[in-house]
Amino acid sequence: MGTRIPALLAPPIGFAHRGARAHARENTLDAFALAREMGATGIETDVRVTADGEIVLNHDGAVGGLPTLSNLRILGRPVAGLPRSRLPAHIPTLGEYYERCGTDLELSVDVKDAAAFAGLIAVARDHGAAGRLWVCHHDAGVLRSWRDAAPEARLVHSTRLDRLPRGPERHAADLAEAGIDAVNFRREDWNGGLTTLYHRFGRFALGWDAQQARQIAELVDAGIDGVYSDHVDRMVETLARFTDDAGA
Repeated sequence: MGTRIPALLAPPIGFAHRGARAHARENTLDAFALAREMGATGIETDVRVTADGEIVLNHDGAVGGLPTLSNLRILGRPVAGLPRSRLPAHIPTLGEYYERCGTDLELSVDVKDAAAFAGLIAVARDHGAAGRLWVCHHDAGVLRSWRDAAPEARLVHSTRLDRLPRGPERHAADLAEAGIDAVNFRREDWNGGLTTLYHRFGRFALGWDAQQARQIAELVDAGIDGVYSDHVDRMVETLARFTDDAGA
């Protein structure tokens, strides 16, 4: 099937949210590797920095999980207050991610701790992968301040449509002026008119929390450039259907 609205990226990137979250423990090397095996063209994760400057992939600010004799003393403690050696083994570093999964997939990174940004870019550059980074943050002003420090990375404003006090057209213009490459809205915010608006300003349109095949298909039909889903199997199958039909 062809899409109703053309995208800037065709096919759109299929980001596996926190790895294959619906299929494996989130933000682990096994989840990332599984998502790759299942056909995801992008990985989504979250970065934080440890007390000794390591960039680790973990959604929460505090150490979580089930209590065991080995982790009982650190449960609930901030990741930023612990050295890498004290963290549970399932929390990987960014370097370990690249070593396990390679550098050819797009990598969308939600920067939970702004202090992690410099280390994120440094590690990605060390692996020759900074050009495949999509760096996400909820504050456009923070993203603007990062632009010159990482010209090769794509910067993404993650927000909601109802959080734009001056409306989407002014927002798109502001992103273009600041050199912020993309906007990431929750799936229900998007429609074909809105993707067309952001594309007119040369900004990529990304949609998150698309869990059902129908939701993914609606985003692609509306011209989305990248979709985030926990369900990698549904995402890959739906994106393939559009790609195969377009090439037929």
